[in-house]
Amino acid sequence: MSVKLVYFAWVRERIGKGSEEIDLPEGVTTVGELIAHLSTLGEEYEAAFAVPQVIRAAIDEEHADHDEAIGAAREIALFPPMTGG
Repeated sequence: MSVKLVYFAWVRERIGKGSEEIDLPEGVTTVGELIAHLSTLGEEYEAAFAVPQVIRAAIDEEHADHDEAIGAAREIALFPPMTGG
């Protein structure tokens, strides 16, 4: 299954791109598993996801916890915690 990933703030800066389309490997069914998979794709991904528990996610523009199933998502956004206000 293919899904669009969108990166924000320092996640985007560390990876070096704002978005990409990837094919999800078999066995990657949750947000947490996706983050773990992405961290294996190279130094820039490893740097972006070095502390996975701080990464926030949204599936099709709805907030998602790390144990949430990806399902038939069209888009997954990954971003650091929001600050300020």
